[in-house]
Amino acid sequence: MDLINHPPHYTRGKIEVIDFIEDQKLGFHRASALQYLIRAGVKNPVTKLQDLEKAKWYINREIELIKGGD
Repeated sequence: MDLINHPPHYTRGKIEVIDFIEDQKLGFHRASALQYLIRAGVKNPVTKLQDLEKAKWYINREIELIKGGD
């Protein structure tokens, strides 16, 4: 098991999240939100809600940038 390049919590299903992000050419905020959504609670079940809140933060940040906010 390669804990540096391919930790078990990085892969859900058949592909790693990074492979999907790169294929879809997602920007930083969308990619970060997606990672937190997909991995929420996987590495540590105790942090599931915190992970989802982080995903929400990145989504809201992307929305504000699109709207032209700070």
